[in-house]
Amino acid sequence: GASLVAHDAAGCIKLDASGRPAVECLCGAVIRGAFDPSHPFFSRGGSFFTSSTTEFMAAAAGAGRGFTARNYCRDAGYESLAVDQVLQKPVLPAALRALVRETELNPGDFVLPLFVRPGKGVKRPISSMPGHFQYSVDEVVKAAGEAVKVGVPAVILFGIPDKKDSKASGAYAADGIVQLAAKAIKNKYPGLLLIADLCFCEYTDHGHCGIVHDGKILNDSTLELAARAAVSQAKAGFDVVAPSGMMDGVVAAMRLALDGDGFEDVPILAYAAKYASAFYGPFREAAESPPSFGDRSTYQMDPANFREAMREVALDVEEGADMVMVKPALPYLDVLRAVKDRFGLPTSAYQVSGEFAMIKAAAKNGWIDERKVALESLTSIKRAGADFILTYYAVEASRWLA
Repeated sequence: GASLVAHDAAGCIKLDASGRPAVECLCGAVIRGAFDPSHPFFSRGGSFFTSSTTEFMAAAAGAGRGFTARNYCRDAGYESLAVDQVLQKPVLPAALRALVRETELNPGDFVLPLFVRPGKGVKRPISSMPGHFQYSVDEVVKAAGEAVKVGVPAVILFGIPDKKDSKASGAYAADGIVQLAAKAIKNKYPGLLLIADLCFCEYTDHGHCGIVHDGKILNDSTLELAARAAVSQAKAGFDVVAPSGMMDGVVAAMRLALDGDGFEDVPILAYAAKYASAFYGPFREAAESPPSFGDRSTYQMDPANFREAMREVALDVEEGADMVMVKPALPYLDVLRAVKDRFGLPTSAYQVSGEFAMIKAAAKNGWIDERKVALESLTSIKRAGADFILTYYAVEASRWLA
């Protein structure tokens, strides 16, 4: 018959067609001889294994403390049993594992979100997002410098203005808070890519992402203001503008305005598939932007919908989006993968505040290994198709990966 392979240590042995051991998982004494492949101990779906020495011994209950593989096989009636070699587990070198790894994270994958507010010397902690702050302009320059130091190539700015109104005027003012911050950062770090989040929720007195009349969001009335904001942000030095309000037609309106003002080379990163998600909770504190009535489900997407996401992305691509985003990230990896495969544009995902805060909270309680969980989460987002990831872990993850 074929050759029997057994050992006294924990492990798993799989035999090739000729009966020779193809895989040996742990070092152990190997015993050869005739055997019955249907034996319940050795035959489990073609693999011959024991999960531990204890289990191996338990399989021969009553054999006594002196039980060994040699004795077990002898007592079972196998012939010509002799220890003829010792096999060792073929340990896969770390260098080889790295060589064949399919998805590799690096600091160049990350975009760091930063929150900027009026004042000087301000660094106000965001309680629900440990390690993150609302910064004054002088302090946000320092925070941008930390990103540069660890190799993060880009930051995205969110503004908290000194006053809010119904038309979000702070979003498109020449001396608006993000405009001032962009100029200061570019002056200090000209090579750092600056992305402007273009949404009105932080700037309106009602906390919604567009113009409101009689309790309704006016999509078309919002487009003109979005176009003005895009031009204002480009003039301030932003390299990329990113509309995040999910207003229909906003990409086309911004593209027309940017081109008309000589900013043909400023690309648009569209928050193309942005869901009305409960994962945004901590961001409301960070950006001081909770809606004063209702919610944003009338213009952001239903979390249950997949085909709608494909339609939304297709519309933004048709209107001229240069890059697209899926937000949030981890709960929508199926959408991210489909967007990347179907449209082929540079595709990003936003690991949002709730995703970040959950990891932080669980780690604080000692329930998980923060570093491993954070990097696994980011790896899964990249594996699903993200070319770059907006993440509050940008600086920490970059340090871990160094």
